[in-house]
Amino acid sequence: QVQLVESGGGLVQPGGSLRLSCVASGNMFSIYIMNWYRQVPGKQRELVAQISRSGAANYAIAVQGRFTMSRDNAKNTVYLQMNNLKPEDTAVYYCNRPQDNSWGQGTQVTVSS
Repeated sequence: QVQLVESGGGLVQPGGSLRLSCVASGNMFSIYIMNWYRQVPGKQRELVAQISRSGAANYAIAVQGRFTMSRDNAKNTVYLQMNNLKPEDTAVYYCNRPQDNSWGQGTQVTVSS
């Protein structure tokens, strides 16, 4: 099974930005759809963004216009650029490869003044 390692989380003030990264082990990274999810304690994990093999991305309504997902297949990496962050974006963010239900360990994002 693939290993997914997220990084880039942290504490940021409302209106600030963060860029999350997720590096995948293994080969043929470019053929896989990849997702970013987030989870708040006591709530279900929520799909935030998905990127296709061709690089086309789709977003949850709550983050449209503020978040951008991208991929660099040469680096086996997907990114989530998060701008204009709001307190309600506070969550643990997870990278996911749906084809084999692989998950990373998560990275905490906290938006607070």
